[in-house]
Amino acid sequence: MKAILFPGQGSQYVGMGSDFYQKFDLVKKIFDTVDNTLGFALSKIILEGSESELKLTQNTQPAIMTLGVSIFKVLNEKFNLDLNGAKFFAGHSLGEYTALVCAGSLTLERAAFLLYERGKAMQDAVPTGEGAMVAVLGMQLDEVEKEIDLLPKSEICEVANDNSNEQVVVSGKKESIRIFSENLKKKKKRGIILPVSAPFHCSLMEKASISMKEKIQNTDFIKPKPSIISNVTAKAEDDINNIKLLLVDQITSKVRWRESVNYMINEKVTNFIEIGPGKVLSGLVKKINKTVNIKNISSLDDINK
Repeated sequence: MKAILFPGQGSQYVGMGSDFYQKFDLVKKIFDTVDNTLGFALSKIILEGSESELKLTQNTQPAIMTLGVSIFKVLNEKFNLDLNGAKFFAGHSLGEYTALVCAGSLTLERAAFLLYERGKAMQDAVPTGEGAMVAVLGMQLDEVEKEIDLLPKSEICEVANDNSNEQVVVSGKKESIRIFSENLKKKKKRGIILPVSAPFHCSLMEKASISMKEKIQNTDFIKPKPSIISNVTAKAEDDINNIKLLLVDQITSKVRWRESVNYMINEKVTNFIEIGPGKVLSGLVKKINKTVNIKNISSLDDINK
């Protein structure tokens, strides 16, 4: 059994997908469709823009989705791989939208619109400089939660991503994250402040969640094939109404990636394929379970190998 994985924010880099864009007309068509939907040349930002432009959340989110869908279509249509025969699709945060497009649940245009709006809403939810995120290494979820519980109740500091047995990301107000990080240092634990523009996947994103609710509810979805693993429930979902509600909840909820991978393994998945830029998810899967097979496809070289 296999599952297809789609990465989230942080995997992007300028020039990603240029080999696919130059070789395949279908990829050019996908990039053009996204450009036309958004009303500006996102393709230019992806292929030759500045890193600072690509890092803007409203650009990053549709950009990573655009490349993921492009590679997926190339594998399906040019290499005759029936990826929709996989048992599950799963995406990390915005990667869930890529998964929904590839599973036939959401059109490319609708996903591009929603992700651009989602990126703007998440960026605007908290004034610049008031939030922060820290990656905690070498500690498991329950240990991190105990550290958070030691903070005063007035401090907003919450688990944003439960990524693996060795990596948990915490999100919240800048001062809360500073105190949390100082406490870790005193205990000889390692926390890395992340270069992000907002505190994602915590209650500070409530404004973004409210902003996106109507947009998501008013978007047409169809039943995905295969089922999608929700970041919120860490299990398979294929009911359209439930998927919509969970996409709204996902903005303020923690990404339960470790649990999602373990759920798929418990459902007999032994082979994972990560499709999109970077190898972040491949690394996380290896840390979660060393016995499964994981391959990453982010370039033509990866396919040829």
